[in-house]
Amino acid sequence: MTLSASFVLEKTMTGLDSQWQRCFIKTNNIRLHCVTQGEGDLAILLHGFPEFWYSWRHQIPALARHFKVVVPDLRGYNDSDKPESGYDLDTLSADVRGLIESLGYTKAHIVGHDWGGAIAWHLAQKFPQVIDRLAVLNAPHPARFLQELVSNADQLRRSWYILAFQIPGLPEWLIQNNLKDFVSNFFQGQAIRKGAFSKEDAQHYQTALAKPGALSAAINYYRSAFSPQAWLPQWGLSPAPITVPTLILWSEEDALLSQKLAEGMEQFITAPFKLKFVQHCGHWIQQEAPQTVNRELLNFFRPQLRTI
Repeated sequence: MTLSASFVLEKTMTGLDSQWQRCFIKTNNIRLHCVTQGEGDLAILLHGFPEFWYSWRHQIPALARHFKVVVPDLRGYNDSDKPESGYDLDTLSADVRGLIESLGYTKAHIVGHDWGGAIAWHLAQKFPQVIDRLAVLNAPHPARFLQELVSNADQLRRSWYILAFQIPGLPEWLIQNNLKDFVSNFFQGQAIRKGAFSKEDAQHYQTALAKPGALSAAINYYRSAFSPQAWLPQWGLSPAPITVPTLILWSEEDALLSQKLAEGMEQFITAPFKLKFVQHCGHWIQQEAPQTVNRELLNFFRPQLRTI
């Protein structure tokens, strides 16, 4: 496969597996930093807040045995471009669509966790033609999340930080001045399987968030999504159905997102879908239960096992 001229390859990166490659891919007028491995059908893995490509470190080698795996730092994160705008779901989905095209593909398997899952849901609604199969990990359908946020006091309590992020400037200042504790509390503190995160892992996340503009960009995802101009036009409207086969993996002990958010998926998905709960696991499902996640993704994506 010949890649477009916008694909710039760099062969070394500290901390990468020897078989992984680092690259920058131009899409939707920005450059996304990506880590890649493997050949074959395309699988794109989308991380959440406050992560970067590193959160998929356990999935890359497992999936790369069968697919070309591309894991971007989303817009604003780590080494990707950090423009002042473009943190709405329409633009973020267009970033992923352009990524697929820049890699020379017409379709991809899409996997998303947390914010990456929200982008994956939106991409499946806006551009279903570019998705082969969709896998979402601990990420509610955006319409379902809004339903629960306004009607469920428990979910509102869990989402207190989203409301705090709406204050201009203050969250960045507080986190930046307590970055080490923030990373430790957000990752290991929210994990059920504490051994999933080492001191080295925490340092990687801290370094990525400390890069100029990264923290503001990450928080702007929340500000854009929950601004009145973003959700008021959609209020009361039925979202476009998900028409691609879908796998939903959900941790039973996610402290941030209630299990109720995984209910009622039939109102949003018209294609075959599977919902699987993972026991004794927190929000960071692909890092806390990597073997389970890898097995489920491979069973779902590999052609010879395409039954759900």
